[in-house]
Amino acid sequence: MKNRGRRFLSLLGVLLFAASCGSGSGTTAGNASNNNAGGSSTGQSPKLQSCQVFPPDNPWNLDVSKASLHPNSQKFIDYILAHGAQNVHPDFGSNLDFGIPYALVPGTQAKVPIQFDEEEQSDPGPYPIPPNAPVEAGGDAHVLIIDQDNCKLYEMDEAQFNNPGWSCFSGAIFDLNSNALRPDTFTSADAAGLPIFPGLVRFDEAVTQGEIKHALRFTVDVTQNGFIHPATHQASDVTDAFAPPMGLRLRLKEGYDISGFTGTSRVVLTALKKYGMILADNGGNWYISGATDSRWNDDDLEQLKSVPGSAFEVVDTGPILH
Repeated sequence: MKNRGRRFLSLLGVLLFAASCGSGSGTTAGNASNNNAGGSSTGQSPKLQSCQVFPPDNPWNLDVSKASLHPNSQKFIDYILAHGAQNVHPDFGSNLDFGIPYALVPGTQAKVPIQFDEEEQSDPGPYPIPPNAPVEAGGDAHVLIIDQDNCKLYEMDEAQFNNPGWSCFSGAIFDLNSNALRPDTFTSADAAGLPIFPGLVRFDEAVTQGEIKHALRFTVDVTQNGFIHPATHQASDVTDAFAPPMGLRLRLKEGYDISGFTGTSRVVLTALKKYGMILADNGGNWYISGATDSRWNDDDLEQLKSVPGSAFEVVDTGPILH
């Protein structure tokens, strides 16, 4: 759910609107950056059908397990812990009212007009959004559509179907083959100006493949009036230097013992050690976003709730911008 300073989080899963392979995205022109933190290394592109989900050197796909620790790491962590819940919360599960849904469409999907409340910072339509596209059940009402033949990602928030098109607060288009960022200070369908889809915990990765090869999306209660690339937008008036800015990247500490965790929880925690998680929105403290899917094992995911926020540290990925 957003605060029009900007938004909170949610959770949901996967629907298919097409039989062919691929995934797509066209990005707003803007800053291009690999956000290559010291000590980080290029990963590999996660796949969705025949599309890569951004290039291997994209910030979402970087291995930050050996990246430099931010000099104010502990102060950021202490601030988060002082302003909300103490433990990790998986913001997805078998209940289809939780999680952020997405859908695949073919390149032939008809494009329809889109009305934006935030027209200046939105990528203009038309978008290939079917009339029955899945809408997030939470307050943000996100719609995520991947054109699987052209590898373009279309995202909207506060979306409503208004025959023959859609209305929303803001919309963004991302090219899954590009590292281009949105212009600085521009929002997207997410408060941080980031794409939402690449940060979701997806069933096909976490369960079917047994491995997540990218950073995850997460939220905290209070954020700073600033952002770190690849984020491009702030969503707060808070000026405290140790409040977490949008785009802040955390990783699970190397020494945190995950040997007792099983199943999906073990896969998620392994990814958090290697790729970490990127702050994308205002919401519940330590809430990690996943795709809506009725196949999630809730008992398995429950294990994540035992992980304390104090088990994380902050990676130094660049300066805070305003």
